[in-house]
Amino acid sequence: MNEESLLARITINPMIFGGKPIIRGHRLAVEHILGMLAAGDNSQTILEGYPWLEPEDIKACLVYARWEVPKVVDPS
Repeated sequence: MNEESLLARITINPMIFGGKPIIRGHRLAVEHILGMLAAGDNSQTILEGYPWLEPEDIKACLVYARWEVPKVVDPS
């Protein structure tokens, strides 16, 4: 799955979590998954906690973060 396909899994809806990026329209924010990974949770643990989540969703969160970080570092 290429990055474009992965990023298509991330949606932004102003009616859900104030427009924060979420996974496939579900009420699960990208930042939550990234926070779990940063805290040391592995993909398997996350997938067990959210049975509807797919491994590609976790990859999509990481790709999204990779694309967004440069915007924060250099907002021009």
